[in-house]
Amino acid sequence: MTATLTFRMPDVGEGLVEAEILAWHVAVGDTVTDGQPVCEVETAKAAVELPIPYDGTVAEILSPPGTTVAVGAPIITVRPAGTGPGVSPDACSAPSGDTGPAPGDGAVLVGYGPRASSAPVRRRRKATAAATGPAGTAPLAPPVADAGVPARAKPPVRMLAKRLGVDLSAVPASGAHAVVTREDVLAAAAETVPEPAPTPAPRPGPVRDGAHETRIPVRGVRRATAKAMVASAFTAPHVTEFIEVDVSRTMKLVRRLRKSGELGETPVGPLLFVAAAYLAAVRRHPGINASWDEEHQEIVLRHQVNLGIAAATERGLIVPNIKDAGRLTLAELADALGSLVHTARAGRAAPGDLAGGTTTITNIGVYGVDGGTPLLNPGEAAILAVGAIRTRPWVHEGRVVPREVVTLSLSFDHRLVDGELGSQVLAGTAAALEHPRRLLWWR
Repeated sequence: MTATLTFRMPDVGEGLVEAEILAWHVAVGDTVTDGQPVCEVETAKAAVELPIPYDGTVAEILSPPGTTVAVGAPIITVRPAGTGPGVSPDACSAPSGDTGPAPGDGAVLVGYGPRASSAPVRRRRKATAAATGPAGTAPLAPPVADAGVPARAKPPVRMLAKRLGVDLSAVPASGAHAVVTREDVLAAAAETVPEPAPTPAPRPGPVRDGAHETRIPVRGVRRATAKAMVASAFTAPHVTEFIEVDVSRTMKLVRRLRKSGELGETPVGPLLFVAAAYLAAVRRHPGINASWDEEHQEIVLRHQVNLGIAAATERGLIVPNIKDAGRLTLAELADALGSLVHTARAGRAAPGDLAGGTTTITNIGVYGVDGGTPLLNPGEAAILAVGAIRTRPWVHEGRVVPREVVTLSLSFDHRLVDGELGSQVLAGTAAALEHPRRLLWWR
């Protein structure tokens, strides 16, 4: 009988219990190598590609596209190179729960990376004596990649290298366990910001059509968003304040920077200055960068501002965030914002990009909307909505003249943010946008 290796659905994000198969990149009979992405899956946080930890030939695909698979369930089997009749299938199969290197002995190629906790990771294993070879022989060793296998890298890094035309095998690895990082690829390509990924193919999944209606299953990102917004609306007491701002000077500055290229090749838009103004206001009033700990009845003040940017994608609303955004210069913030938006719109935001946000900006003005009452991202104390910038009659220097005006809406959790604090943050953001030159030197 021919031996096979079973690849099981890994945990692609802390706390996730299932994922939906979106597409397979291989078919039965195809040859695969250790680290090669074989399928794309969608979790409640993002769409990611799964690399297989084996070398061999695809024997069977167990979960077709559109299937929701629990973590630990088998999804594909591989026939190792050089195996043949007379070897028990269980002799080379991965034990139940194993999907690759054991914790601590290699790089984690999917999800958040190694766990910070020193606690051991518990995995379920079958009680079986078949883990050893034929009688009198030593246990069979796990499959080892050939010497010609490309350098180790996470799937997003492999995709970035492919887009930029970089040969991973020639890139020096700076990451732990000789893993090639995103920075390594960018340095090799002499680029600062990756190009946007191709638009993904339409998401598979059953759609039920009737005579007068169409029903679409709610899964993945959209289902997680729905649950989070219901929890937010009925847990945190929302308060929303509005302010109209004359942003004529900001828009003039945006047009000047676009023409001069002072901030490099990164596209410059009004959202950059809104983010800078909001971060400056949060720095002056750090109480807004907080969360509510229900279990301990405590207010948790965050010392690092991870600025979330709400982004609409084909799979639903996601909120990737810029880590420690308050420490970035304006040019660095522009680069981070541009990269974040491109990655999110392409549906390639990594789970790590979506975790740990402390406050959020949502740009509803791109849809021609003037203002609204945005719901808080769960675990955050405030969210700023930016409306459409319109030319309106405005009293400026004692005369009514046409000026460019925007409406800002700030929703906050009234359990830990009172009206004074919320008003100070909103007014401070508006003041910085009305006189934006100080933001050119902010940090």
